[in-house]
Amino acid sequence: MNKGRFGPLVGAIDEGTSSARFLVFAAETAEVLTFHQVSIKNICEKEGWVEQDPKEVLKAVYECIEKTVDNMRRLDIDPSDIVAIGITNQRETTIVWDNTTGEPLYNAIVWSDIRNIDTVDKMLSKLRDKNAEYFKPLCGLPISTYFSALKLRWLMDNVPEVKQAIDSKKCYFGTMDSWLIWNLTGGVSNGLHVTDVTNASRTMLMNIKTLNWEPALYKFFEIPTHILPAIRSSSEIYGFITEGPLQNIPISGCLGDQQSALVGQMCLKQGQAKNTYGTGCFLLYNTGTAMVISQHGLLTTIGYRMGPNAPIYYALEGSVAVGGVSIRWLRDNLQILSDASDSEKVAKKASKTGEVYFVPAFSGLYAPYWRKDARSVICGLTEETTKNHLVKAALEAVCFQTTDIIEAMNKDCGGAPLTKLLVDGGMAANNYLMQLQADLSGVPVSS
Repeated sequence: MNKGRFGPLVGAIDEGTSSARFLVFAAETAEVLTFHQVSIKNICEKEGWVEQDPKEVLKAVYECIEKTVDNMRRLDIDPSDIVAIGITNQRETTIVWDNTTGEPLYNAIVWSDIRNIDTVDKMLSKLRDKNAEYFKPLCGLPISTYFSALKLRWLMDNVPEVKQAIDSKKCYFGTMDSWLIWNLTGGVSNGLHVTDVTNASRTMLMNIKTLNWEPALYKFFEIPTHILPAIRSSSEIYGFITEGPLQNIPISGCLGDQQSALVGQMCLKQGQAKNTYGTGCFLLYNTGTAMVISQHGLLTTIGYRMGPNAPIYYALEGSVAVGGVSIRWLRDNLQILSDASDSEKVAKKASKTGEVYFVPAFSGLYAPYWRKDARSVICGLTEETTKNHLVKAALEAVCFQTTDIIEAMNKDCGGAPLTKLLVDGGMAANNYLMQLQADLSGVPVSS
């Protein structure tokens, strides 16, 4: 295979909560050669609602690909040197679309959306003792607003167009990876309706032992199987891009964003862990081929499966709903920061007098508490309180929640405490935050 001066190249679509990116790597060195990024708008029409326009997301991805390819040409890099494309995406975010027209039947409901609280209560009422962890042995997850099945159930119950499309067998459901792959591989012209095991493990519909859609789960939520994508491994050729500058290039990898960070940080051995400090915070601990069901409020999830016949690697996960969101809230709503990157220097200016504590529960509390009814609290305010104290408290809140998760993981993993925490995400550039995390948790932090 004759390739240019960088050898074979790999492209990566990174579709996150706040932006989409397309990056090109040199396969042999993992060097990032070029990329383009486009912001994605959240639509928040009601309290607790967070939506995105699936067509805007798709347009952003196409724009990122086109701009990155233009960058390659300016850098005298041949786009035909790209041999494969991978996808990583925000998980749990739920999309339903008409498979005959390609049109979304509703906006994407983002993972942090909590409109389905009543749906959760309705599902819990069907169970003895309203036990939210009843299905954890099957899917590794508690019944929560967080997961796709509960979002899909809300759509089925509240959006007539969705019910009609399902009844006429014109509806497809998927997380963001499924929406992108279907469109990139042809859409209404025989696009592939698939997902990978990591994303499927976040729907609350997949059996994490068999890696198949679980009858006990989809029957409980009353979700028809004909709307569900086929489940594939994280590393195989799913199909080929059908149009644009990357036409005929295979899509050959797919991982939910937090699992891709686990792999990207090379946490490929049992006992290794990473924490991503982004919109939320997500700590994943590789438990190897052993499936550990948490007794302390954590999730059991698929870490990765690198091929249809490869072993399944599992992870324990602690999910924090509010990470960088709290800094954005201080910037946009309270307007006490001009830029999120200012949080480090502002926090350092906080005087030692007066302790302010911030519990950022905009979407309730996730691991290890799972309190959908929790709401944010700021306490300890005095006449001496300044904006510096509020910013410091917001950063401390991220570390306190992460430390709670580390303690839960140490308990679940049988006395083998975490010895190093690898970190990534936008907030990982905040040295004050990282040092505070290491001090509070007693675990060395490494980027």
